[in-house]
Amino acid sequence: MNKQSKTDYENVSDDYLEKRQLKKGVAGWILLASLGVSYVISGDFAGWNFGFASGGFGGMLIATVLMAIMYACMVFGLAELSASLPTAGGGYSFARRAMGTWGGFLTGTAVLLEYSIAPAAIAVFIGAYVNELFGFNGPMVYAGAYILFIGIHLMGAGEALKVMMVITGIAVVALIVFSLGLIPYFDSNNLFNMAVNESAAGASQFLPEGYIGIWAAIPFAMWLFLAVEGVPLAAEEADDPAKDMPKGIIVAMVILLIFAALVLFIAPGVAGTEMMKDHGAPLVGALQVVYGENSGIATFVNVVGLFGLIASFFSIIYAYSRQVFSLSRAGYLPRFLSVTSERKVPTYALIIPGIVGFLLSLTGEGDLMITMAVFGATISYAMMMLSHIILRFKEPDLERPFKTPGGIITTGIALVLAVGAFISTFVVSLEAAMWSGVFYALLVAYFAFYSRHHLVTSVPEEEFALISKAESELD
Repeated sequence: MNKQSKTDYENVSDDYLEKRQLKKGVAGWILLASLGVSYVISGDFAGWNFGFASGGFGGMLIATVLMAIMYACMVFGLAELSASLPTAGGGYSFARRAMGTWGGFLTGTAVLLEYSIAPAAIAVFIGAYVNELFGFNGPMVYAGAYILFIGIHLMGAGEALKVMMVITGIAVVALIVFSLGLIPYFDSNNLFNMAVNESAAGASQFLPEGYIGIWAAIPFAMWLFLAVEGVPLAAEEADDPAKDMPKGIIVAMVILLIFAALVLFIAPGVAGTEMMKDHGAPLVGALQVVYGENSGIATFVNVVGLFGLIASFFSIIYAYSRQVFSLSRAGYLPRFLSVTSERKVPTYALIIPGIVGFLLSLTGEGDLMITMAVFGATISYAMMMLSHIILRFKEPDLERPFKTPGGIITTGIALVLAVGAFISTFVVSLEAAMWSGVFYALLVAYFAFYSRHHLVTSVPEEEFALISKAESELD
């Protein structure tokens, strides 16, 4: 152990990494693009519409445009970073390389906060769709979702990703049917049918809650894109990370932009923003306005739309398990969490965060958990974009199979918008932001007082960073 450093490393057994292996070569760029869409697609079916309650159609529209710019810029930055540093650590490994162990941990745990809470919110929305179909909801639905889909992941990464791709494809069909079924009934007047809050600064029919409504709608606008940044977490399981990672994440982002535009305009443009602002299943609700409550098309989108929620729930379970795996493998979290099964699956990294997520889902507060997930996400976005900028200066000769168009200007835009989005969580719900801060502070305390003195040098993320440090010292 190195006692001269603020960060200490421990020797581990020779078979340490052999017990912590992921299956290589199970994902090409098409599967990665599908993974990126799968992470996010639940956001098209539920949750985003709560932004209307915060800012009306105009506030939500402006917030969505700003967040679309942020995510597009960020995706280009992540395409470069994931091609250059292809490990299962994703944002943690990028920040570790750029800013040391503290930067890596702060980024990795922010990602973990996002990915452990987001499935809990999605479980609540799954319950809402199940209730529309079968008339029941509650803890048994949430528990069933966690048990079933964690179980599929335990079968193996290749099997799980193929199941995810099929589920995502079915959800895409639901969005297409929804769009084609309602476009003929679109009426722009329905977008502006919310009452105007005359006491709000800048309030108008376009911005019924005034300028503050734009800020308040940002977390819900993010829900249309949240978690696409998880694609790099599959780097160690990709066929050819240098080529597949950039292509996969960029294609996924283009598809998500199209879907976001469709649901944002069509649902309130048919059913009215007032009705959509707190609807548990907004796409189904919009179809019911035109075709009737028990119509075949509404029932179809409800059933198939459930697959959209399941797709994101299923894929974000994959994401949190890989983030826990990488942080645990390096010693940032308890090491037993990264032990893999005979099928090369991190068993404990799947199960333990799942238990935490299930307990959170029992609150039933989907909108609250969206804000909590955004709290963690925005911290990680800012840190990842800062990592891109730092590495451009710190390691100009780093091999970059893909380079971000616009360079640090592009990632700088994403960084500024991420900071703004972080501030918006306090505008939406101070309670959610404070609870997120408490969870984050507990993880940081664990690192400060224990795990940073027990890190492992032989894992990819630490090896990359230590080799880079040695080379810079020689130079």
